[in-house]
Amino acid sequence: MMARNVLISVRCITMAFLLLQIALSPMPAMASDADPEQDFCVGIVASTTIVNGLVCKSPATVTVNDFVFAGLATAGNTANGAGSAVTPAFAAQFPGLNTLGISMARLDFAVGGLVAPHTHPRATEILIVIKGSLLVGFVSTSQQLFATTVNVGDVFVFPRGLLHFELNVGTGPAFAIAALNSQNPGVQAQPAALFGSGIETAVLEKAFGLTAAQVKQIEANF
Repeated sequence: MMARNVLISVRCITMAFLLLQIALSPMPAMASDADPEQDFCVGIVASTTIVNGLVCKSPATVTVNDFVFAGLATAGNTANGAGSAVTPAFAAQFPGLNTLGISMARLDFAVGGLVAPHTHPRATEILIVIKGSLLVGFVSTSQQLFATTVNVGDVFVFPRGLLHFELNVGTGPAFAIAALNSQNPGVQAQPAALFGSGIETAVLEKAFGLTAAQVKQIEANF
C-alpha cells in the first residue's frame, strides 16, 4: 500500500511539474482570428445563419472576382462633423477575406479632420500615411499616451484593443491606409459608446465630474 501511495505521489508531482513547464513556456504568436482550415472560404454576406465569421460559398461557384475589392480606390466623403471618413474592407464588404484573418481600411481627412478615439477589440492596426500629416496615438492600459506626428510614407502601429485616434494636422486633406489582423476587427468609438448608448446619466456624471445638464448636452450630439 505504501509503495502504491508513493507511486501516486510521484505521478502527481510529475504532472504538476509538466503543467508548470507548459504555463511558463513561451507560447507561439497567434493571429486574432482562428487559422483557416481550407484554402479559402468566400463569405455569403446575405446568409442569416449565425457562425463565427461568414458562411462559406460553395467552392464550385467561387471566381477570381471574389478576391478583388475596388472599394478603397475612391475617397470617402469627409463633409461631416468629424471631417473624416473611414472606408472599410472587412469581410462584410470583401467576402473573399472570410477566415483569412486580415482586413484593410481607407482613412480620408479634411483639414482638421478627426477619427475619434476608438478601439478594435479583435485586431492590431498598422497605418501608412499616403498623403498629408497626421497626429496619431494610443493610450496603454497604464494610461500612458504614445503620440506623434506621422507624414507621407511613415508607418505607425496601434496595439490590439487599445484606445487610439488620428487627427489631420496638415494644411491640406490627408489620406492613409490601415491594415488589421482580423477579418472583422470591430470598432467601438468611445464618445458614441459613452454618450450615445443610453448609459445612466448618474454614471456619466460621476465618471466625468459633470452635471446632469452637461451630460444631456453632450448626449444630444449623439
